Amino acid sequence: MRFGSYHRAVAVTRETVLEALRQVIDPELGSDIVDLGMVPRVEVDGGKVTVSVALTVASCPLRSQIEQDVLRRVGALPGVDTVAVEITTMDQEQRSKLMERARLRAREQAEPTAISPTTRALAISSGKGGVGKSSIAANLAIATARAGHRVGLLDADIWGFSIPRLLGALDVRLEAGDDRRIRPAEVHGIQVVSTGLIVEDETTALMWRGLMLSKALEQFLRDVAWDPELDYLFIDMPPGTGDIQMALARLLPQAETVVVTTPQRAAQRVAARVADMARRSHMPILGVIENMAGFTCEHGTHYDLFGRGGGELLADDLGVPLLARVPIDAAVVEGGDEGRPVVVTDPDGPAARAIVAARDRILAVLPPMGMDSCSARIAVLGEQLEALDAARG
Repeated sequence: MRFGSYHRAVAVTRETVLEALRQVIDPELGSDIVDLGMVPRVEVDGGKVTVSVALTVASCPLRSQIEQDVLRRVGALPGVDTVAVEITTMDQEQRSKLMERARLRAREQAEPTAISPTTRALAISSGKGGVGKSSIAANLAIATARAGHRVGLLDADIWGFSIPRLLGALDVRLEAGDDRRIRPAEVHGIQVVSTGLIVEDETTALMWRGLMLSKALEQFLRDVAWDPELDYLFIDMPPGTGDIQMALARLLPQAETVVVTTPQRAAQRVAARVADMARRSHMPILGVIENMAGFTCEHGTHYDLFGRGGGELLADDLGVPLLARVPIDAAVVEGGDEGRPVVVTDPDGPAARAIVAARDRILAVLPPMGMDSCSARIAVLGEQLEALDAARG
């Protein structure tokens, strides 16, 4: 694009071009394209400037907007006659580096919450309801506390809260302290916050729209007197992708995702959407838990009632570990109805053993802050992935 010869009185430099490009903001990532590493090449030949812009995907819907912003910003510089924009696509390594920069920027710019930056936050997510996500979240939280860690459990499923029943806390109500901050309930050795601990009873319908849901999550993260020394905060997410998921990525940039799915291939495809949203929100995916992974009767015969292989297929597609295959266990159903988590009442049962195995894998990859280093965590994750590859042949 040509901008006119009257600019030629001033010499253009690569540094002035890069400074102009710092005004081009990627709307999705919220930072400038230079800081994000999206400008691999700038060439200046007199009044002719060539800028190479690397996008995360070739079909990026923001391509035109970013390209036009580059043309405007660079074209406005004194001394520039023409600007050529070359669009390229990042490889996997470049995308990973970009996401690291974006998460760092989000962490730096995020407003503070009551959750300590040293608290590991795990969003237990699913593509749809009915896969046992809340049961997995509750039992994982308790199992982690039983391993000697300080643990919180936030029920972010604002409409469909089920944590109070799962924990046997239907008669518990949240109260405010003298500082007017909400005090979490103490149940099974963990701190718990849920809208189910605010409403009159569990049959009360919350008729809230999207903005109110986000505000409720914000209040739970900012106005609750969480233990400042929490090691882990488990977050029971609502199923699917929506306002809560987007709000969590904004409010708690340290959060990571565990995806819960069932063995059906169809369920795996639905769960993949949650993983896609997590990655678009720059939330690392820690692993996959396959729930309802078959049933073994008292005679030892195994039945794959809901199919087989969905969790493994999803983990393979995402390039993350399959943390556990949790079998169908009557103790889970009974415990959920009666408020008796299976890791407490039947720790030697098949479901409890699988959940504890998932907990151990999570703690190995994501130890309490201060007990690991980046290089140590990468080494552990690498060893797990190598072992996983070896086991699968």
